[in-house]
Amino acid sequence: MKIIEDGRAPNPRRVRIFLAEKGIEIDYEQIDINAGEHKSEAMTALNPMQRIPVLVLDDGTAISETIAICRYFEALQPDPPLMGTTALEKAVIDMWQRRVEEKLLMPVAQVLRHTNPRMAALENPQVPEWGEANRPRVEWMLDVLDAELADRNYIAGNDYSLADISALVGTDFMRVIKTDIGERDNLRRWHDRVSARPSASA
Repeated sequence: MKIIEDGRAPNPRRVRIFLAEKGIEIDYEQIDINAGEHKSEAMTALNPMQRIPVLVLDDGTAISETIAICRYFEALQPDPPLMGTTALEKAVIDMWQRRVEEKLLMPVAQVLRHTNPRMAALENPQVPEWGEANRPRVEWMLDVLDAELADRNYIAGNDYSLADISALVGTDFMRVIKTDIGERDNLRRWHDRVSARPSASA
């Protein structure tokens, strides 16, 4: 069993943090997406979407998409739970994880991929206007998270979860577009708390 990734990318980092929280060790194979290695014939056979990470099981089965990989390991090793245990917990965590993914991670990626000339090979055609249009979306989501964290310690409730992993990676990823948390005190306290976890350096 192994995970194919580019260790510099945000989605592989989400999986690494998730596995570190679980205490699961796995082999990693590095590829270079800037060199187009994710579009090779071998990678396309594993994942026709040409995206990473990809989990390759011992029988050759390939599982791609970050959350699908996390769900696989959550089912294999439920403790500690990172995706909820009750119906309500699972729904709320999934809700916030999806919101963070769509309203923070994706807009940051769009700014980067459409405004940075070095990303031209990955985003063709680049549309700089679209990249810039996503900057206020990032700021809006930061305001939402700051307000939500006024009365709880973690994104989806009282316990650390996959939603926190996605939000941590998203807020750290903002450095590539020269954006930060700023004066949002609740979000800053949360970020300090989750960044102090050993898994954050995975």
